[in-house]
Amino acid sequence: QVQLVESGGGSVQTGGSLRLSCSTSGYSYSRYCMAWVRQAPGKEREGVATIDEDGDTKYANSVQGRFTISRDNANNILYLQMNNLNPEDTAMYYCAARQPPYGGSWSLKARDYNYWGQGTQVTVSS
Repeated sequence: QVQLVESGGGSVQTGGSLRLSCSTSGYSYSRYCMAWVRQAPGKEREGVATIDEDGDTKYANSVQGRFTISRDNANNILYLQMNNLNPEDTAMYYCAARQPPYGGSWSLKARDYNYWGQGTQVTVSS
């Protein structure tokens, strides 16, 4: 059974930092492309960062230079380091896994991911 469990969310002020974690089990984690996807109230899900099985990363323009995605394949954990947060980053953050094969193409589209965690809330106040 595939499980993804996020943690590390919370409330911070503008300019603050948070580190999200996603513990995974039930599948071959190292073979999967992983992503962090967020959803603000009243908005669609937005992919913010993705990392493939080789460790290559891509970011949404809105977080480029502020967020860093990484993965620990030995312990099946995905991370998202978020720095210089602003109120526009307020959202529920989800960890997502993309089942191979996917042709080697990267994606920040939520619909391309097969497995999801329950989310962790990030709130940034001004």
